[in-house]
Amino acid sequence: MAATAAVLKSEWTKIRSVRSTVWTLSLAAVITIGLGLLISLLANNEFRKMPLQERLTFDPTYISFAGMGIGQLLMIVFGVLVVSNEYSTGMIRSSLAAVPQRGQFLFGKITIATLLALVVGEITSFIAFFVGQAMLGSHRTQISNPGVLRAVVGGGLYMALIAMFAMGCAAMLRSPLLSLSILMPFFFLISNILGSVSATKKVARYLPDQAGQKIMMVVTRNDGRPYGPWVGLLIMAAWVAAALLGGYALLKKRDA
Repeated sequence: MAATAAVLKSEWTKIRSVRSTVWTLSLAAVITIGLGLLISLLANNEFRKMPLQERLTFDPTYISFAGMGIGQLLMIVFGVLVVSNEYSTGMIRSSLAAVPQRGQFLFGKITIATLLALVVGEITSFIAFFVGQAMLGSHRTQISNPGVLRAVVGGGLYMALIAMFAMGCAAMLRSPLLSLSILMPFFFLISNILGSVSATKKVARYLPDQAGQKIMMVVTRNDGRPYGPWVGLLIMAAWVAAALLGGYALLKKRDA
C-alpha cells in the first residue's frame, strides 16, 4: 500500500508540474463551455426557423454540449501527453527504474490522470449545461426533468473515458506525434464520415465516441442506434478497457 501511495503521489506531481497538461485541461473546459454557450444562443434565436421535425426532436440538454466535439479533442491531447511525454523526454527509463512493476506504474499514472479528467469533466459538464440553458430562454429544460441529470453526469463521464482511451492508445504507440496523428483525425473526421455513409453507418454506431455520446441525449431521436444511453456508455467503456489492456500488454513486453 505504501508503494502504491508513493507511485500515485509521484504521478500527481508529474501531471501538475507539466504546464502543457494543465493548460490542455483548462482549454478543454473553456472551449466546451464557450461553444456550448454560443450554439445554445444561436439555437434559441433560430428556433422558430427550424423545420418542424427539428423542433419536435429538439434536445435542449444535448445542445448545451455542442462544444464537446472540440473539448473531447483536447481531452485526447491531455491523455496522450500524460502517457507519452515520458517517452519523448526519455524520462520513462528513470520512471521504470524507480517503479519496476510496470502494472503498478501504469495503474498509478492512469488512476491520477483519470481522476483529474473526471473532476474537470464533471465541472465542465455541469457549467456547460447551466450556461447553455440560460441562453436557451423559453426552450430550456430543468435538471430535475427526467433523464437530464443522467445526461449531465454522463457528459463528465464521457470526457473522462475519452481521456482514458487516449492514454491506452498512447501507451501502445508511445510517440505523442504518432498517437495524436491517429486519434485526432479519427475522432474529428473519420468517425463522423463513417457515421454519415450508409454502407458504414451501422458499424460506426459502435465506435467509442458515437456510442458514448448517447449518454448525453435526453430526447429520443431516430438515429438508428439499437441501444440506450447506459449501454452506449458501456460500449465506450469496453473500447477503453481494450485500449488500456493493450497498452499494459505492450508496456510489459517491450523495453523502455
